[in-house]
Amino acid sequence: MEKLEINISNRAQAKAYEKSGFCCLPEDAITSEQLKIASIAVSQVRDGYFDTGTPPSSHPGYEANHLCKINDAHLASRGLYDLITKSKIGYRVAEITQSSFVQVWATQLLIKPPGSGTNGHVGWHQDFQYWQCWEGEDGLFTAWIALSEVDEKSGPMRFVANSHRWGFLNRGDFFRSEQEELKENIESVIDEPWIEKVAVLPKGRVSLHHCLTVHGSLANESAKPRVSLAIHLRNQQATPVPGDKNYYVSNLKDERYSPIIFNEMQV
Repeated sequence: MEKLEINISNRAQAKAYEKSGFCCLPEDAITSEQLKIASIAVSQVRDGYFDTGTPPSSHPGYEANHLCKINDAHLASRGLYDLITKSKIGYRVAEITQSSFVQVWATQLLIKPPGSGTNGHVGWHQDFQYWQCWEGEDGLFTAWIALSEVDEKSGPMRFVANSHRWGFLNRGDFFRSEQEELKENIESVIDEPWIEKVAVLPKGRVSLHHCLTVHGSLANESAKPRVSLAIHLRNQQATPVPGDKNYYVSNLKDERYSPIIFNEMQV
């Protein structure tokens, strides 16, 4: 199992993204103060305190033996909203993806408790399986912020290198824990090597992956929760399916819900 390399130069990161379907953003994407405030905000949102007065679009409640997925936590927290909008994430993503603008259209706060076993698994999948409200796969990607130290024991993200070049397979399942079965299901329709890269990230680092990149994660075997914020993004290449009523594409004109975090016209 190879670790995801954290490159130093932006050019190297752009090449890694184009070649493999994932990369790491430069370490200046988030400041230490932004990270500190966001870490406090995570606990608040987890425990049902929403300092904006607006709840997330869904909050299942936190259980110590299950992966907790809180949708659109940025709506509920000034700290998380500022982490997205006032950091350099948008600028760095634009550099790597050659975007003229970058817009947030959904977020997920993910808390994987220690000892959750297979209940903490995220099954192998392509994000585009759940994004049929968009026309095609171009210009859709996810920035994944490590809001805790993510080492090999804490259930880090695992990417399958070059899988964004396999096309849309529609064979995985985020919500299933049987990783080997899912892998076999995907491999049954491809004739490519399965090369996994484990995304070990320091707290505050950000990975970026294409919407067709196959990825998943295993159990958290560490002593602490693994915490992250996944930011789903689009650029100028991505357009909604005309007339689609999915909430993912229903709020693109709402700056609070779907902030534009990079616009070359304003640089």
